[in-house]
Amino acid sequence: MTLQIMNEKKRPKIETERLRLRPFTLDDAPEVQRLVGDRDIASTTITIPHPYEDGMAEQWISTHQERFDKGEAVPFAITHGKQGYLIGSIGLHIAKEFDRADLGYWIGKPYWNQGYCTEAAQAVIQYGFEVLGLNRITANHITRNPASGRVMQKLGMKHEGYLRQHSKKWGNYDDVEVYRILRSEYTKHE
Repeated sequence: MTLQIMNEKKRPKIETERLRLRPFTLDDAPEVQRLVGDRDIASTTITIPHPYEDGMAEQWISTHQERFDKGEAVPFAITHGKQGYLIGSIGLHIAKEFDRADLGYWIGKPYWNQGYCTEAAQAVIQYGFEVLGLNRITANHITRNPASGRVMQKLGMKHEGYLRQHSKKWGNYDDVEVYRILRSEYTKHE
């Protein structure tokens, strides 16, 4: 994995074996809208509305630099390393005062079951521990989305809890599984 960090104000780029993680640009908005506009993506991702209307992608992307500058988040576009097309999104939502972050991601449906999410998440976890100096990274998933839980397990994350009816999507309550990895556990699994 290659980290490219020019200065603290510039958002990082990460290269893995098959992927390039980079900042989103407004040029990505039409493809973001197409990918997250799929009802199957929205149904198991708490923060993605459906329908995903015109302008939503641009508004979301326009928040990234400010949130990075404030130390609140590091969002990445997951793109194909050689061909450059957008695959999905991954990022850390940071609570710096506690040296922890929440990992969040979505992968476009055409790219499911190809290992892209796990590969991207491994890189972002490494960035979180080695560059940001985090001590703890958590992630959670709606129980209706067990594939997301399998990604968390492949990352070496440990199951931390089961939250009954913790989320509400489209009028229905969902149970949520919570996972975490500590820096000390990450070091042991390198």
